[in-house]
Amino acid sequence: MSSASRITSVDDVPEETTFLFRVQPVDGDDTKEAILLRDAEGVVSWLNYCQHFTHIKLDKGSGAEMRDGEVICTNHGAYFETDSGRCTFGPCEGAFLNKLGVEVEDGAVYLVDDDYEFVGAGEIETADDDLGSKSNYEF
Repeated sequence: MSSASRITSVDDVPEETTFLFRVQPVDGDDTKEAILLRDAEGVVSWLNYCQHFTHIKLDKGSGAEMRDGEVICTNHGAYFETDSGRCTFGPCEGAFLNKLGVEVEDGAVYLVDDDYEFVGAGEIETADDDLGSKSNYEF
C-alpha cells in the first residue's frame, strides 16, 4: 500500500469511539471529514455526517458517541450500525451512512477508495465552524 494512503495504525483507532480524518474527493470537490471505527470484522469508515441533516457531524472533534456498538448522532438521537451504517433509530431510520473503502495491512489502516484521497488526521479547520451544533440529547 502507498504511504500516502495510510490513515493511522489500527492501535490508534479507539475501541469505544471514532478516529477522525480528512479526505479529498478525486473530482475536486471540497475536503470532507470521515471517521474510522472498529466493528466485528476489524475497521470500517464512514463520511462524518448524519443522514438526517448532512451538515451535522457525528464526530465533532473529540470522537463520536457510541452505545451498544452503534454510532449516535447526538443532535437528533439517530443510531447507526457500526458494520452496515444503517440508521436503526431516529429521524433518518432506514437511511445509510456513506462508506469509504479502507483496508488493514501490517497493523495500519489505508484508504483504498477510488473516489477519495487521504488528506490528514483530524477535523477540517475553519474560521467559523457552524457545523458542530449543540446536542438536543443527553448521553
